[in-house]
Amino acid sequence: MGNCILKVDENDPSTTLTKQQFTYLYPIGKGGFGKVWKVTHRKLRQQLAMKEMSKARIVSKRSVNSVMNERRILAMVRHPLVVNMHYALQDKHNLYLVMDLKSGGDLRYHISRKKTFTEAQCKFLIACLISSLDYLHTNNIIHRDIKPENLVLDNRGYLHITDFGIARIWQPENAHETSGTPGYMAPEVLCRNNHGFAVDYFAVGVIAYELMMGRRPYTGRTRKEIRDSILAKQVQLSRTEIPGGWSPEAVDFINKLIQRKPNNRLGVNGPKEVKEHVWLRDFPWSRLLEKKLETPFSPLNGDNFDSRHVRNEWKDEAALAGISEASYSNLFQGYFFDGNQNIIFKSRPTVVDK
Repeated sequence: MGNCILKVDENDPSTTLTKQQFTYLYPIGKGGFGKVWKVTHRKLRQQLAMKEMSKARIVSKRSVNSVMNERRILAMVRHPLVVNMHYALQDKHNLYLVMDLKSGGDLRYHISRKKTFTEAQCKFLIACLISSLDYLHTNNIIHRDIKPENLVLDNRGYLHITDFGIARIWQPENAHETSGTPGYMAPEVLCRNNHGFAVDYFAVGVIAYELMMGRRPYTGRTRKEIRDSILAKQVQLSRTEIPGGWSPEAVDFINKLIQRKPNNRLGVNGPKEVKEHVWLRDFPWSRLLEKKLETPFSPLNGDNFDSRHVRNEWKDEAALAGISEASYSNLFQGYFFDGNQNIIFKSRPTVVDK
């Protein structure tokens, strides 16, 4: 009887990707399903971020569709102002997303310390956000969870979008898709109406308002209170409220983004009209994408995160004890991804440079 040699398919990431290819350095963040680690790819000597997610915790929170959707969306995109995926892998108990490492911290971290920003700092951060949304929307992707926690800075101060768990390929009938974060969710989502890309621009307006004023335009302690606040009154900044050093053009930009009615909102007709607003009209978009601009806000050297949040452990271990491996063994098929594969969407920003 002859020798039987089993060949490993070198093009199949499920046979070639393992977590042993990475050296764990230390945790730099915490999500709903596990920690985010700073790692080094042993062969490439490349530092990356690895999101480690417990399958049992994902199942217990009924979030299988969300994590699988994030993996699908990330496989489609590649952009200099998005936190891009390099690899996706799994073992018996965990999923692993290996992403760009952005050591500048998330925007919430900096808002909590700085409170308010200058107009130049706000304009640069918002331009980064608009540039990445331009790319996503041009490729028919709606993010739906734009908020400071999902915007991370690199060590130079360029802002990048992350967390595509509730992002979707847009379709006209989507009233049932009501996920998001109260305070940044557009009224049409809160009210369970069909919605389009303008929901992301509403969130941009809320963030710009927050960077200027140190608070959100619509507030409340619960989802219902925030919804009631939005339905009660259209918030608009007046000239008497403008902090020192801010222009009327910035106020007009924010006021047009936080419109409750999507048809009145800047961005309802696409990213081009946002870029052509007088506040951003002369912004050097091409140089931004090439990262050739000096940044008006630079994070501190090193990793910018609150280590107290990373050390906290979860309190759901008892609930997870009843979830067997067999109950989720087949739920995550197709999760593997190798960054050497082709990206579906190419960068096609709306160019409005003068």
